[in-house]
Amino acid sequence: MVNTKEVKSNKKVATKVDEAVVVERVVIKKTFNGEVVSDKMNKTVVVKVDSVKIHPRYKKRYTVSKKYKVHDEKEQYKTGDKVKFIECRPMSKDKRWRVIY
Repeated sequence: MVNTKEVKSNKKVATKVDEAVVVERVVIKKTFNGEVVSDKMNKTVVVKVDSVKIHPRYKKRYTVSKKYKVHDEKEQYKTGDKVKFIECRPMSKDKRWRVIY
């Protein structure tokens, strides 16, 4: 923190009283690859992401898919396109992702 004190010539001089510890946090954002399923909304596309899971007991592989609503500012992606998207701040009730161009 920096405190200021006045000198007789009405100038403000900055002096260090005690130093604040500034900590930089590295934020790792999630990224996914998927296929556009729907592009009927304004500036939003619905993207389906497939992931392969393994059953804990039988060791069989199976696919699990999940749909995400992704913000597409330029509206350039259409149904069937492959998309890469990243986590961001909430833009609406369901949208917390944006497209990487």
